[in-house]
Amino acid sequence: MGARSSASRPRAVGRAAGLGLGGATLLVLLSGCSIADWGDAFGHFGWPSRGISLQAHEMYDLWIASTIAALTVGVGVWGLIFWCVIRYRKRGDELPVQTRFNMPMEILYTVTPVLIVAVLFYYTAIVQTNVDKLSKNPDQVVEVVAFKWNWQFNYRDGMGEEAETVASTVGSSDVIPLLVLPVGQKIRFEETSKDVIHSFWVPEMLFKRDVFPGNVRNVFEVTLDKEGRYVGRCAELCGTYHAFMNFELVVVSPEKFDQFLEAKKSGSSTQEAMGAIGYTGNEVYATKTSPFNTRRQAHTWNQPETVAAGKQD
Repeated sequence: MGARSSASRPRAVGRAAGLGLGGATLLVLLSGCSIADWGDAFGHFGWPSRGISLQAHEMYDLWIASTIAALTVGVGVWGLIFWCVIRYRKRGDELPVQTRFNMPMEILYTVTPVLIVAVLFYYTAIVQTNVDKLSKNPDQVVEVVAFKWNWQFNYRDGMGEEAETVASTVGSSDVIPLLVLPVGQKIRFEETSKDVIHSFWVPEMLFKRDVFPGNVRNVFEVTLDKEGRYVGRCAELCGTYHAFMNFELVVVSPEKFDQFLEAKKSGSSTQEAMGAIGYTGNEVYATKTSPFNTRRQAHTWNQPETVAAGKQD
């Protein structure tokens, strides 16, 4: 009787540990905290932010939920390891009860990881499909034209190469280009390059896509849900002045966007159109980034008083 009781004690402790872990997990699930609350509380678990588009929110939620799931599994595994270390530490020369195998536990250890991977794969596939989804009738179409080393944004009257450009913004070494877009509308980006491969990237959108030359037009859509001004960059090493290739995304209300676009169609410059929707002073230019000193000259990008290596005076 005593031997039977001592043999069954580890199983009882194991069941208690399992119930404790399950209870803790259930408490977490029932605590009422949203994905965003968990992300804010723990610094987004390394993710930049929740983003400024509906697609960014989906990717953010997937990241936070996956991290919480991984931590839950990790805490459970660590707990079992430490429990085994403490419970079965050496107490003498007598060996503990030897168990050849435990079929229920073997099945659990096999099925559980498969289920976890399947769930993660399922939700990853759903989010990826939603992020790449293209609508039949987007509200706005913007053609992104990259060139060494700046950007041109063409507002189009339709989709595809056959559509016409109704307004355009072009950046220069002295003026950062502004990409003005409305909040709450489906915006389709159609990308093309005039020379080499570039990459269109606004960090707050949590999304970027390469811009290829030739007949390859990368297309994607976003729905912005937060007004503001955000720095955009080229994320592909495209040459000497790659680091200087910035732009600014300006997200405004649909009413202000319509006014901006009408001003552009009537022949106003981008800065004049920004003034038409209420921006004043330096606000009509980029405020989150500024032109870099390219130090460009006829033969070298060095300062006038320096001589490039290998050059003669």
